[in-house]
Amino acid sequence: MAQNEPTWVGELDRLAPMHDLQVGTDYRAARLLVTVAGTPQGQVTVPLRDGRATAADLAAAVAPLGAPAAVRGAPMSAEPITVVIATRNRPESLGRCLRSVLAGDHPALQVVVVDNDPDDERTARIVDTFASPRVRYVRESRRGASVGRNRGLAEARTDVVAFTDDDTEVDRSWASRIAGAFAADPSLACLSGPVLAARLGTPEERAADVALAWNKGFVPRTFSMAAPPSDSPIFPFSPGLFGIGANLAVRAARARAVGGFDEAMGPGTPTHGGEDCEFMVRMVLAGHTLGYTPGAYVWHHHRVDQAALRAQLEGYAVGLGSFLAKVAMSPQGRAAALRRLPAALARLRHISEREAGAGEAMPADADQTRTRGLLAGPGAYLRSRRAVRRVGGTVPSLMPTHGDAPTQALSSERILTS
Repeated sequence: MAQNEPTWVGELDRLAPMHDLQVGTDYRAARLLVTVAGTPQGQVTVPLRDGRATAADLAAAVAPLGAPAAVRGAPMSAEPITVVIATRNRPESLGRCLRSVLAGDHPALQVVVVDNDPDDERTARIVDTFASPRVRYVRESRRGASVGRNRGLAEARTDVVAFTDDDTEVDRSWASRIAGAFAADPSLACLSGPVLAARLGTPEERAADVALAWNKGFVPRTFSMAAPPSDSPIFPFSPGLFGIGANLAVRAARARAVGGFDEAMGPGTPTHGGEDCEFMVRMVLAGHTLGYTPGAYVWHHHRVDQAALRAQLEGYAVGLGSFLAKVAMSPQGRAAALRRLPAALARLRHISEREAGAGEAMPADADQTRTRGLLAGPGAYLRSRRAVRRVGGTVPSLMPTHGDAPTQALSSERILTS
């Protein structure tokens, strides 16, 4: 099936009766998230004829995923949780995200909307339209997603804090499954989950979905210095391995203890990105365990035109370059990263090949754009760090500074050869 065909996106419950699927005739395929009582089992893509797939077509597509009985239900909990959404000047997108969060099944959920350096009152007015005691509006005078997340983390009064972005829609049980994952595993300090394409109608949306590769699969995982993953030779300096900030949750006390997010990184700063990767790497280096929970998934609205896609890809490259610069500025981080350099170069080649196969909507100069961004990252980070420090913002060190076991473990041969 051609990758560049308009694709309808939806869900299919294995336990529900199988019916024919009929969508708009402009669609040539359907990508379906296959669930078992709400827990994801996998994704399948089904060809459509005149916007239609029969029940037999659907049954044949999901059969390779295995029996529904093999799917273990994601744990759920009603323990209180705070959802933080940092936003700036995107009221319509925020409204869509807020509706999905408030439509969830978690009974003890609070939302903090952090409005970063807004140009007007549109975001405040959108929040007011919900008239919900569960939603609190906070105006933050400084710009940046990391500033907003840190402000939300400071405002939260629950043990668990979840973060999502204003261009997502969360699953109905997203918050309950985040709370359930933490309740089931007290060792977890941080977790992420799948970030799935909400729409694949335009070539740019389909290209972004392939190039960004935000869905990390449907198998639960944990990551720690004590048990490094066998499939990542650059661990723990593994951009993208752990997930992204659009679907991230923490135990608040442990996130605060490592300094929260680096306010010199991320959207709204000269670095444009990298803040979520850096935060999760820093959590691992501090000795914490990270989890990946497939049951807690969100839907992301990708960029719909090439100019926006180009800007996004370049921004992520600058963010990656900024992250690498921060690693290089840490003596211990630099020494460990240099040992992983061959594997890191191989990873960059893999990213280049993935983007090259992302479809006709990818910018023709994607390789050059990525290279420019990577080279611009170090300077962007240094400028941003100086600016943040001038105003008393947060720029945490990458590595623990007290000579504790996680830092020492980074130099062990077992970790380096994993």
